[in-house]
Amino acid sequence: MATKRCYYEVLGLSKNADNESIKISYRKLAMQYHPDRNVGNAEAEVLFKEATEAYEVLRDNEKRQRYDRYGHAGLEGMSMPDFGNADSVMDLFGDLFGGVFGGGGKGRRGPQPGNDFHLGIEIELIDAMKGVEKKVKIPRDVTCKSCNGNGCKPGSQPVKCKRCDGKGVVIQGNGFFRIQQTCSGCGGKGVTITSPCANCRGAGLTQEHEELLLKIPPGVDDGVNIRHTGAGEISRNGGPPGDLYVQIKVKKHSFFQRNGADLHCEVPVTFSQAAMGGEIEIPTLDGKKIKFKLPAGIQSGEETKVSGKGMPSLRGTRTGDLILHVRLETPKNLTKRQEELFRELAEIDQKNISPHRKSFLEKLKGLFGNSESESSKENNEV
Repeated sequence: MATKRCYYEVLGLSKNADNESIKISYRKLAMQYHPDRNVGNAEAEVLFKEATEAYEVLRDNEKRQRYDRYGHAGLEGMSMPDFGNADSVMDLFGDLFGGVFGGGGKGRRGPQPGNDFHLGIEIELIDAMKGVEKKVKIPRDVTCKSCNGNGCKPGSQPVKCKRCDGKGVVIQGNGFFRIQQTCSGCGGKGVTITSPCANCRGAGLTQEHEELLLKIPPGVDDGVNIRHTGAGEISRNGGPPGDLYVQIKVKKHSFFQRNGADLHCEVPVTFSQAAMGGEIEIPTLDGKKIKFKLPAGIQSGEETKVSGKGMPSLRGTRTGDLILHVRLETPKNLTKRQEELFRELAEIDQKNISPHRKSFLEKLKGLFGNSESESSKENNEV
């Protein structure tokens, strides 16, 4: 009878190796000597089995302690992996590799949730400000009313799958290493339907257009996804339903532009309003008009704001502002009296130059004055 090698020697480790080192070393050897990569290689099969046994012992604290104290003799009578049993091998590999070799361990997959449903809705900017309720019809799978979801013709029941004997899985392969796969005959359910329901054709589900009332909260922005838990498709194997995700598309407004929680709009003002200031009327998004005191001397292109007249935030923490962009209107068709007044104003402007205009004229004089001096100097030299 062949003498078993030391488990630490098999994995190429020292006796003080930690669990992570044990796992990494075994992963490398398992990949190297895996039977699927060494078909017909008896030596690789033995090395793979040897490495797997070493890993099974050293990863278990109790078995490792007994092995460190008494050697292989200390493991006699203890439960060891049955390498002729596919379930045991699948459990071991499922723990290490997350099911990459199949199976992934018994009882690890519970009922899966239904699929999520995605829907796009377009709303007006005013709806985004106030919030709105929308009725929509969405196609979704529902439990068949004729068979209550079991897929069988009324009066009949599912029967045990003959292919997998009701286990839902089949074992493929011969010899040392075998693969566990979902049964193709029953899809893993363990039963088959011999007399399918005429309404759902054995699926247990039918599609209906269901009407839902969607509540869109105030402050929602363009591109936001709103999640409605449990409003998606139902699960096909007893799990929870999926979710409904509603993506919001906010239409562009003809007058207001949105930037976060703030609203922006252009406000035309006359020369006299810009110069003297005064009260002007401003429309708001909700259709109301408010009085706003324009500051005297405001320039074209300047901004001023009306606090708290923007959009609410989605979480209700603050309300944005209404930002006014001033645009000065230059009259085109002047009356005779307007011409007289503008001529008079022009004469006054020539006598009373504003500081800003004075600075501008001085810069021009300095710029062109230097140019004229250089030109005169060149002419004198010629």
